[in-house]
Amino acid sequence: MSDLRNQINSLSAAEKAELLDAVWESLEADAASLSDAQRAELDYRIERHQKHPSDVVPWGQVRSDLFGKP
Repeated sequence: MSDLRNQINSLSAAEKAELLDAVWESLEADAASLSDAQRAELDYRIERHQKHPSDVVPWGQVRSDLFGKP
């Protein structure tokens, strides 16, 4: 994974944006293959977030908890 991160870090901003688009498109394609239970869970989480948008953990805290990095 660190090799991939190094490769990403070496890209220009435009190349990173293009990569992000490609990843997003692949996620959209994967979403088509979700089970009914997975779709229901995602719908539940989206609805919960819309009702309580401030009930979140900031990415910096999640990252720090997962990787021990600030």
